[in-house]
Amino acid sequence: MNFFRQAALICWKDLRLELRSRDAVYAALAFALVILLLFSFAFDPSEVETRQLAGGLLWIVFAFAAMLILTRTFARELPNDCLDALLAAPLSPAALFTGKALASFALVLAIELISLPVFGVFYNIGWTAQFWPLAAVLALATWGLAVIGTAFSALTVNIRLRELMLPLLVYPLMIPALLAAMLLTAGLLTGQPAGAAWWRLLVAFDIIFTALTAALIESILVA
Repeated sequence: MNFFRQAALICWKDLRLELRSRDAVYAALAFALVILLLFSFAFDPSEVETRQLAGGLLWIVFAFAAMLILTRTFARELPNDCLDALLAAPLSPAALFTGKALASFALVLAIELISLPVFGVFYNIGWTAQFWPLAAVLALATWGLAVIGTAFSALTVNIRLRELMLPLLVYPLMIPALLAAMLLTAGLLTGQPAGAAWWRLLVAFDIIFTALTAALIESILVA
């Protein structure tokens, strides 16, 4: 069984399990919508400053909602010793990591795409004209979040307070990517491009951390 088939099987397994229970998906979506609603009360949608802050507000919501998905990446394997079975199976650790990262990426991206129209309504911001550049920002930043979140989910899976530890470990590393995503999103929504350097930062961030975590995942899993 080659690498890509192994990764696809793990991804499909995780997506089926999560969509069958839907606990984390519903929780993350409800959290994102409620926080967007609360922020809309705190900021006047008619003010220019709100539009300039829109990218930051949006990614704060996405980053916190994503933790509800990422925390379960390896925790769902704990019942019935499923994680031990996966580690004992003739499965590449890199394929296991890639499959789980892809599943987390798909779930988090789905939450973001559902939240985006609600964000546009609450904040009176037109985003459809910039949909494809905005989708590229979402994909790049979400992949970085999924990669780092998946790696640290494996590292903290046996910790009792993993729901607390995971954000504390992930957010500091995500600062460059989140900053780039916030500035690019704000630029797209306000019509003031943030510059090509931030695009390059997002791409470089994804490449570096994908390669790094793929190389270290075997040591993380056996830790």
